Amino acid sequence: MNQQIENEHESEAIEMKSTAAKKFSISRYIPSGIPCLVIVFALFYYIGSIMGVPNMLNTIMHTAHDLLLNTVFYLMGICVVTGAIGRLFVEFGVVKLLERLLRPLMRPLFNLPGVAALGAVMTFLSDNPAIISLSQDKRFSSYFKKFQFISLTNFGTAFGMGLLVIVFMVGQGYFLAPLIGFFGAFCGCIVSTRLMQSFVIKAYPKFLEEGVLDNDSKVEMKDEKVESKSLFIRTLNSLLDGGRTGVDVGIAIIPGVLIISTLVMILTFGASSTGEYTGAAYEGIEVLPWLAQKVNFVFDWLFGFHDPHLVAFPITALGAVGAALSLVPNFITQGWIDGNAIAVFTAIGMCWSGYLSTHTAMLDSLGYRELTPKAILAHTIGGIAAAIVAHAMYVLVTMIMA
Repeated sequence: MNQQIENEHESEAIEMKSTAAKKFSISRYIPSGIPCLVIVFALFYYIGSIMGVPNMLNTIMHTAHDLLLNTVFYLMGICVVTGAIGRLFVEFGVVKLLERLLRPLMRPLFNLPGVAALGAVMTFLSDNPAIISLSQDKRFSSYFKKFQFISLTNFGTAFGMGLLVIVFMVGQGYFLAPLIGFFGAFCGCIVSTRLMQSFVIKAYPKFLEEGVLDNDSKVEMKDEKVESKSLFIRTLNSLLDGGRTGVDVGIAIIPGVLIISTLVMILTFGASSTGEYTGAAYEGIEVLPWLAQKVNFVFDWLFGFHDPHLVAFPITALGAVGAALSLVPNFITQGWIDGNAIAVFTAIGMCWSGYLSTHTAMLDSLGYRELTPKAILAHTIGGIAAAIVAHAMYVLVTMIMA
């Protein structure tokens, strides 16, 4: 009996050692760990070889610090104000009014039910994920076929943070160009949404007729009850609650602005005015402009970009529109910006609004993660279409006004 117990203990110990060996085996980390180390070290070695390692580190820290103080807090201020306005619009029925006015456009333009207009307004006032929280409501989702429901990811993203982008551009001293950019984003949304619907139907033909809640009876959208509070209290609560939401959004954009923008700026800007590296903020090695200059005729023809540095904005907007907006003040200081660039930035910034960082999570929450590549492809094309339309419209409007 004792011998049997000892044998069992020995076998358990051997099994534990085997499990530990598997758990801590270094070979399992080689396929992903080695390439990661190579890429990171190669990138910083290349930057450091040009700027010098001390200057590179100082520039990274100074750029991130300046972005935090002069860009992030400015964007957070806009987020708080726009969040308060958005919540006020919800409280006093402005969002419902806009939804009713926009409903007739949904079916002919986007091939979506009229209630989708509510999603457009909500994402415009806040951010991309607002469409997902709305889609979890059975009253809302019961109006959709499955192919339409899945395309809400593209539809909502194209309007995400729209109010923030437009207010930011107006704050830079441009008024007409952001409105033209908004029209471009609207057109890009049509392209992205329709294209995504086509991809879904091709992959899953049954989704064309299958409803999201086929087994459930349709539930009518009803207006929420308004609590009997005084006008002052309702206004105060809306402003404070909306402002608090704006603070959350402002904090959420900090990593994107500091990490992505710092890297993009180092790859975009050059040395100081003396031609030497000093470790100051916003110095860099000008890789992106050099690459863009090789095909600048494409960006000039499609987007009207007359300076290769401007390509940094759409590249950054792929991951975070807040980070992309942080590039604009420096572009203006350098004299690279004109009204056309603002219109294109607004269009592509609104339409893309960091979709690479949100599409996977959004489709995962809807339950269709496998369709993420199709959504990304459709939205990439939609964003390019938005920029092209904004450029064409700006040229047309300036010709008419000349």
